[in-house]
Amino acid sequence: MDTDLGSALRRWRDRMTPEDVGLPVHGARRAPGLRREELAVLAGVSVEYVIRLEQGRAQSPSAQVLGSLARALRLTADERDHLFRLAGQSVPTSGRIRAHLTPGVQRLLRSLDDTPIAVFDAAWTLVAWTSLWAALLGEPADGRDRNLAWAHFTGRPSRVVRRPADTAAFEAEMVGDLRSAVARFPDDTELHELVDRLRGASARFEELWSGGNVTVRSADRKTIAHPEVGELTVDCDVLTVEGADLRVVAYSAEPGTEDAERLALVRVVGLQTMSR
Repeated sequence: MDTDLGSALRRWRDRMTPEDVGLPVHGARRAPGLRREELAVLAGVSVEYVIRLEQGRAQSPSAQVLGSLARALRLTADERDHLFRLAGQSVPTSGRIRAHLTPGVQRLLRSLDDTPIAVFDAAWTLVAWTSLWAALLGEPADGRDRNLAWAHFTGRPSRVVRRPADTAAFEAEMVGDLRSAVARFPDDTELHELVDRLRGASARFEELWSGGNVTVRSADRKTIAHPEVGELTVDCDVLTVEGADLRVVAYSAEPGTEDAERLALVRVVGLQTMSR
């Protein structure tokens, strides 16, 4: 059964290419655009769910899923709003987190694909990344695990190595930043649900949340244990995209250092992995 929503998703998927979103191309492709499997990976949903949406068999997709699809398909703000209306959802307002990738951020990611860069929304959910970021930190997880706070406080595997003092500082900043986001986006039910789940899943998060601190995550240094090149330490700078609720996190190493050499090696290893 065809629907307006399904037709729109297929049309937007067909106009994209793997190169547009940093995906490798293997062999000849029978049709232009992204495959359903590729869209599913980018949006963090199952292939079956993408098929059901395009065939009109999935009813009332959530705002979170729609936002993920809009980001994966690189929709403009107007197209994103149209997507929400087709799905029978209210268009995101100022009371909810806006995680839409602006055209400028999209161009930035394409032009700096040889730099480890990730883009997070105001709740610290991963929405976009460069291929070198994935080579350095590992391929992004699916679903809820793409949220940095959830992944950390529920003990998901990570290549980041922290000393106890660094861990305490990171956790305090993350919880304080989420508290600030809750105040800025009082109508975002998914953000409130995330906090509620974290309070129930992590005693450490509940302890910090009850403390009431408010802060914003800023620049720091990270040590990353890469499975093929070993440990390297990089500077981590957090840039805020005003008016878009996005955080652009860029990793870099001092030129001429051993860390810079290892980061360059990660780039080579990553390209070899993609070619395979």
